[in-house]
Amino acid sequence: MPHSRTVLARLCLAGVASLSLAACATVPGAAIAPGSPISAAEAQQGAEYHPQFVAEFGGAMSGPQASYVEQVGQKIALQSGLANSQSAFNVTLLNSSVNNAFAVPGGYVYVTRQLVGLMNNEAELAGVMGHEVGHVAARHSARRQQTAQRNQLLGVLGSVLSGVLLGDSTLGRLGQELSSTAPQLATLSYSRSQELEADQLGIQYLRGAGYDPRAMGTLLYSLAAQNALDASLQGRANATAPQWASTHPDPASRVQSALAQAGNATGVTNADVFLTRVNGLMYGDDPQQGVIEGRAFIHPAMRLSFTAPEGFYMVNGAQAVSINGESGRAQMSTASFSGNIDAYVRQVFQGLAGQGQQLAPQQLQRTTINGIPAAYGTARVASGQSQVDVSVFAYQFANNQAYHFAAITPAGGAGVFNSMFQSMRRITAQEAAQVIPRRISVITAGRGDTVQSLAGRMAFTDGQVERFRVLNGLTADNQIVAGQKYKIVVKAN
Repeated sequence: MPHSRTVLARLCLAGVASLSLAACATVPGAAIAPGSPISAAEAQQGAEYHPQFVAEFGGAMSGPQASYVEQVGQKIALQSGLANSQSAFNVTLLNSSVNNAFAVPGGYVYVTRQLVGLMNNEAELAGVMGHEVGHVAARHSARRQQTAQRNQLLGVLGSVLSGVLLGDSTLGRLGQELSSTAPQLATLSYSRSQELEADQLGIQYLRGAGYDPRAMGTLLYSLAAQNALDASLQGRANATAPQWASTHPDPASRVQSALAQAGNATGVTNADVFLTRVNGLMYGDDPQQGVIEGRAFIHPAMRLSFTAPEGFYMVNGAQAVSINGESGRAQMSTASFSGNIDAYVRQVFQGLAGQGQQLAPQQLQRTTINGIPAAYGTARVASGQSQVDVSVFAYQFANNQAYHFAAITPAGGAGVFNSMFQSMRRITAQEAAQVIPRRISVITAGRGDTVQSLAGRMAFTDGQVERFRVLNGLTADNQIVAGQKYKIVVKAN
């Protein structure tokens, strides 16, 4: 769970950073000609940003699975011509439950375990990392940074509030200071032409490394299918926002483009090797970072739980839990606590304002929620021609520990989160012990197995068949083949 740092700006970014499906990005580098080797300045910059990315996206994983991902990533990155040695590339498997991949100038490549779990062969793994390295090799980041500086991230919050225009308001300025930090730059979008160029480079790298170049298209298909499934399971009508569309324009059409570029070329996929290596990989939330079960969030280490309002969905990140809906957005987080809950609430408000700005609740009120001392307040902020309410609801769990929600809604709409504020509670040691991780289990289909029979073994209470098909890259027409390996998700023993 997070340390406090401009949470409202994070609220503005929640639909981008926390929800991005394979959000690919590079932090800004020098405007070096495409195809040039890694420069000393880029290498220094990558080393500087690396710890920030690792911390932001759940930490680096280690062990055989991480070593395998590193091996494949270094092999495909070498095809870019950015360096002459595989050791020049630092490939990190991130402990994150969002489908995400990105690269940093200087030879740093990142992919989350969740995205790896969605893949079905080694060629797909190489393809997605080749795509990210392609952005670096093409030096897309300089143009991207110029766009980011113009946009200042203000448009993101506008979409959160369903069309509220920010203008040059205090609220609009709240998000600006994060526009230059490495983790948030990992969530800014490329143009469609840049995405297509990175796809093309990724396919070129696949060919050069001997992989099946069609893997780029099949991976894009799985990501588009996962995006649509997530939207359906979360009750969202729009499957393109805020997830993939935040950083990858029009993924569905890119599937056909990638397959057309690959043509009838062949190459290895190393499917059996890949499935053997990812067997046992954690899937979904890491209990050490809390888990989402339906509308409930449960954190066994922090011994707390709360429930999102009806019609809202949650995304768990390394720094915060975001709660998203059409009528508002919130995040649950923590900050340093001196023992005074009133001072804590005021501190959070001021942290939302950013440097040089002032933000304070109109009044503070004390209460008790399920036996937990709490305090809350709301501030109304002008936003262009409209107004919004910023609310903070904080809970004192111990003398040196507090947690809080920071929420933003259209003016007068803060009550949409009341049920969530009231639902915060402590959990027992027995409840905490029952929270166990899900993992990928690779099984071999037997005679008589069907999609329904294998999907019935998935450790979910909803969408079992749909989840199974997406996880294995199966279309609605694909059937189970006896003797073939498939992935299911099970509760770890």
